[in-house]
Amino acid sequence: MGELVKLFRGLADMTQRDLAERLLMSESLLGAYERAERIPTTAFLVEADAALGAKGVLASCVAMMEEEKYSPKFLSWVRTVADAVSINAYETMVVPGMLQTPAYARALYEVRVPAYEPDEIDRYVEARLELQSVFDRKPKPTVSYVVEEGALLRPIGGDAILKEQLCHLLASVRNRKHLTVQVMPTHRPVHAGLHGPLQMLGTREGRYFGYAEGHGGDTLISRPEKVNRLIDLFGVLRAQALSPWESEDLIERTAAKL
Repeated sequence: MGELVKLFRGLADMTQRDLAERLLMSESLLGAYERAERIPTTAFLVEADAALGAKGVLASCVAMMEEEKYSPKFLSWVRTVADAVSINAYETMVVPGMLQTPAYARALYEVRVPAYEPDEIDRYVEARLELQSVFDRKPKPTVSYVVEEGALLRPIGGDAILKEQLCHLLASVRNRKHLTVQVMPTHRPVHAGLHGPLQMLGTREGRYFGYAEGHGGDTLISRPEKVNRLIDLFGVLRAQALSPWESEDLIERTAAKL
């Protein structure tokens, strides 16, 4: 991939600095892509294709690069998310991936057991942040999260990183009308999500999928009867959680204490 970018850059008679300035990126990052030290993002491949007049050659490599960044089952999920009309999830331990700051996401990968290599951490953080572009595509998907209060209290990466994360979460809720975040308070004695986290999405064709992550591996759920149970479960979770307005107030008060 890096050699292809370098080839088309040469054919366009552009230096690394020329192309980096055209794409509003650092020259060092472009060099890392060309030397195959970093996996190019989807946005880079599409924009570089247009800037270099590659006529779709670089853009056609998007699927191949995605296979480098994600596990096979998660890759199927990512490709479905990219075109989803609705995204729903219940998170128990951490802030949802699509709402994480770069520092928070990196801190999560740095404490993973068994440990990742530094280049693996870079790759996974970049992939996670790239997926967040789904929020701003057109038409915008409807996104709803229920998050355990404990996930907002755990100082992953330290208090400063957690405070930045909570402020980012607040800004995301306030600036994106298609996003809803509800907090499940810790003092709830029981609720419908005690068996673990869940993720769901709906497609333009009216199909629904679920995705579950665990120590034993990842599971993509497509059987209608199983997905319908998840949809019912999520509806109950939303009813049992704090309202969006109460949740926003709790997040703001939590951030203010840090």
